[in-house]
Amino acid sequence: MKKVSFVIPCYRSEHTLPHVVKEIREKMQELTQYEYDIFLVNDASPDNTMGTIRDLCDKYENIKGIGFARNFGQHAALMAGFHQVKGDILVCLDDDGQTPANEVGKLLAALENGADVAYAKYEHKHHSAFRNFGSRVNDWMLCFMLNKPKDLFISSYFAARRFVLEEMLKYENAFPYVIGLVLRATRNIVNVTVEHRDRMVGESGYTFGKLLALWFNGFTAFSEKPLRIATMAGVGCAGLGFLYGIYTIIKKLVLPGVPIGFSALMASIMFIGGMLMLMLGLIGEYRKNVHLSQSCTAVCGKGDRWWRRRGSGKLNIARLFAAQQGLSFADLAQTGAVSWIETET
Repeated sequence: MKKVSFVIPCYRSEHTLPHVVKEIREKMQELTQYEYDIFLVNDASPDNTMGTIRDLCDKYENIKGIGFARNFGQHAALMAGFHQVKGDILVCLDDDGQTPANEVGKLLAALENGADVAYAKYEHKHHSAFRNFGSRVNDWMLCFMLNKPKDLFISSYFAARRFVLEEMLKYENAFPYVIGLVLRATRNIVNVTVEHRDRMVGESGYTFGKLLALWFNGFTAFSEKPLRIATMAGVGCAGLGFLYGIYTIIKKLVLPGVPIGFSALMASIMFIGGMLMLMLGLIGEYRKNVHLSQSCTAVCGKGDRWWRRRGSGKLNIARLFAAQQGLSFADLAQTGAVSWIETET
C-alpha cells in the first residue's frame, strides 16, 4: 500500500488549520488504497498556530509538527517538511483552506496515470489583485528564466512522486525555491483542474518585499540566464567601445584640428568596462559549469518507467547510446559504459 505524505506550511492559521486537516482526513478515509501522514510546519507564526499544531498532534498519531524559531518563508518551511517525509507520494497544499484538500484524489490519479508531478490548476482564482499580479510576474519569470512550458500552470497545491522529492532534497543552499527544484527534477508535469476557494480568515502573508526576494532567489539560484545577460552586455559594450574608438581615430586623421579627448575617453571606458563585464560573465559561466558537472546525474526507475536528469545534454546522449546498443538504462549503467548514470531499484 502506497503512503501519501502531506506537507503544509503554516502561518497565521490557528483558525483554518483544523478545517484543512479535517478535510484531508475525511478524503483519505475514502481513498482506502493509500496510507497517509501529515506534517505541519509552523513558520514562526505570531498567533497561536503552534498551539493548534500541538493539539492536532496530540489528537492524531499520524500528524507531526515542526516549528521554526523565526520566520524563514514558505519555501523553507516546505523543505523542512520534505526532510521528514517517508511516504511514496508527496502532497503540498496551503493552510488557509483555499486549496481544496478534498480534491487530492485528482492529483493522485494523475500520478497513477504516469505523471511525475501534478499541479492543481484553478479556472477562477480567488486572490487579491496584488496576488494575481504577483502570480503573472512569477509565471513570466519561470518561463523566461527556468524555461517553464507556457501552458503549464504552477501553484502551491501539487503532488509529486518520491524520486522528485529526493531530487529536491539534494539542494543544500540556504534559500530554496521549490518550483525551480521541481522543474530541475522532471518535465513530466501535468495540470489538474480543481476549485479555488475564498480565503477563510485573514489575508495572505506575502508582501511585495517577500515576493521580490522569492523571485530574485529563483532566477539567481536556478537559471544561468543572468550570467548570459551579463556576458552579452559585456560583449556589446566592448564592441561599441571598440567601434567608437576606430571612429575617433578616423575622425582625427580626417580632421586633425578636432579635439578628441572626450571621445577617446568614452571609447576607452566603454571598451574596458565591457571587457570587465565579459570576464565576470565568463567566470560565472565557468563556475556554473563546474557546479553542474559535479551534480550531473541521471536516474531510472523500475522498468525504466521514469527517469530524471541534472545537467542538460548528457542524458539524451545516454538514451541514444542505449537505444543503439539495444540496452535499457539499468543495463547501460551496469556495463559501466556511462559512469554518471545511477539506478534505483
